[in-house]
Amino acid sequence: MKHNRTPSPSGTRSGAAGPTVPRVVTVGIDGSYASMDAADWAAREALRHRVPLRLVHAGTPPARPVGGRRVLHLADRARGVLDRAAITLAYVHPALEIHAQQPCGPAVPALLSASTEAESLVLGSRGLSGPSGFAGFLVGSVAAGVAARAERPVVLVRAGERPEDAHVPDAAGEPSRGTPYRPVVLGVDVEDPAGAAFAYAFAAAAARGAPLHAVHAWTVGRPTAAAEPTDLPGLLRVEAAARERLTTLLRPWRHAYPQVKVVEEAVFGRPGHHLLKASLGASLLVVGRRVTPGPHLGGTAHSVVHRVSCPVAVVPYGTRTGR
Repeated sequence: MKHNRTPSPSGTRSGAAGPTVPRVVTVGIDGSYASMDAADWAAREALRHRVPLRLVHAGTPPARPVGGRRVLHLADRARGVLDRAAITLAYVHPALEIHAQQPCGPAVPALLSASTEAESLVLGSRGLSGPSGFAGFLVGSVAAGVAARAERPVVLVRAGERPEDAHVPDAAGEPSRGTPYRPVVLGVDVEDPAGAAFAYAFAAAAARGAPLHAVHAWTVGRPTAAAEPTDLPGLLRVEAAARERLTTLLRPWRHAYPQVKVVEEAVFGRPGHHLLKASLGASLLVVGRRVTPGPHLGGTAHSVVHRVSCPVAVVPYGTRTGR
C-alpha cells in the first residue's frame, strides 16, 4: 500500500492516436458509504485487470492558513478518509497495489484532472428506490458533472452494490461470488458507433469471463419510402438492415476477443427502455457519450444513469485522443 501525490502505475497503455494513459483504476472517495461501495467495486475491477488502484479525495482546500483552522481541519479530514479507505481495502484485497492522492481545488475539476491519468474513473451514487421498489441511482451534481465532461470512461456504482451482485445466482437461487459473472451489456447506435465503448465493453467482458450482450434499438422517425408506418415489409427491411449493420460493427471485435461469447439484439423501440431491461440481469452496462462542446451526457446515457440497477460505464468518444 502506497500513499503519494503521484501514483506509479505498473504500466501504461497508448491509444492509437492519443497520449499514453497510465494503467490504473481511479476512484473518487469522500468517506460516505456510497463512495466506499464504489471503492470496493473499483478494487475488484483493478484486480480483474491486474492494475493498481488509486484513491482520490477531491474537493480539498489547500492546507495553508487561509481561512484559519477550518481549512487545516478539512485537509486533515481528507487525509484521514484516504487512510481509512486504503487500510480497509488493503485488508479485504491484500494482493492489490493501492495509491492515494489528495488534489486541491473544487471536486469536479480535480476529478476530471485525475480521470485523464487513468483507464477509468469510478464514482459512487446513492441508491434510490421508487414506489415500485425499482432500484436505481440518485446521481449527485459531482458525479453527473464528471460523467458529462470526462475524456475517459466514468463508472457510476450504486450504493449497496455487493460483489455477489455481479454473479448469477447459485443452483439454489442464492447470491454467490463463486458462480459465473452476469453478462456485460453494450448499447450500440449503428448510425453513430462508439469505438471506445466497444473496446471498454469487450475488455470488461474478457476480464470477467462473461458474455457480451450487444443491444441496438432502432426506430422509424418519419415515414420514408423504405418504411411507411403501415408498411410491414418496409419495416422488416429496416430491421434486417439494422441487424446486418450491428453484425458488421461487432465482427472485428469478435475477432479481437474470440474468448468472449457475443449475443446480438436489434430490437424496435427506444434505446433507454431496452438497455434498462437488459441491465436487470447484467454485471455492467456500457454506453457511449459523444463529446460535444457543452457538458452533456446525451439522451440515452442520461436516461440509463438515473434508472439502471447495475454499475454503468459512460464512455466518451469522438475526443481528440480518439477514445
